Amino acid sequence: MALCCATMMAAHAQKDIYGFTAKDANGETVSMEQYKGKVILIVNTATECGFTPQYTELEALYEKFADRGFVILDFPCNQFGEQAPGTIEEIQQFCTQFNVQFLQFDKIEVNGKNAHPLYTYLKKKQKFRGFDKDHKLSPLLDNMLSRQYPNYEKTPDIKWNFTKFLVDRNGKVVARFEPTASMERVAAAVEKLLP
Repeated sequence: MALCCATMMAAHAQKDIYGFTAKDANGETVSMEQYKGKVILIVNTATECGFTPQYTELEALYEKFADRGFVILDFPCNQFGEQAPGTIEEIQQFCTQFNVQFLQFDKIEVNGKNAHPLYTYLKKKQKFRGFDKDHKLSPLLDNMLSRQYPNYEKTPDIKWNFTKFLVDRNGKVVARFEPTASMERVAAAVEKLLP
């Protein structure tokens, strides 16, 4: 309990993402400070999800804007339907079929008492505002989550795989996109922040 409270307090004390660290796919500790001055898209991914084809769209987005100071930080997470099984090595191997070049980190949890502090912070800064009404999977997600968690829409928790947070060049979390958001909408928001 004390550790949980300390983690929450640390996340609340932060003014930007640069005070956080995370383990990369090789187990090395990486400071978010190394991305100062860049526009960042942070996403929790899964290899066996209906949204997994978004890897292709994410890679296209990365390739389009990388030379303008844009990075994607990929955090595999197995909390949603256990759809990210396997080791980080197996996940990386799987992602070769999508030619993923953006940065992949070690598997983490994004909700609950073991949530990574970075995600505690992201959720504090950008709450859940609903699924995109036009996406064909929105009713399915709403129905499933409503049955499991009747008040799911009232919490800032991550609801499913491929939720994205957009961070500006000053480390401020400026937008949250649910997995049902179109990549065109995400791309437009990214481009607005780039030089």
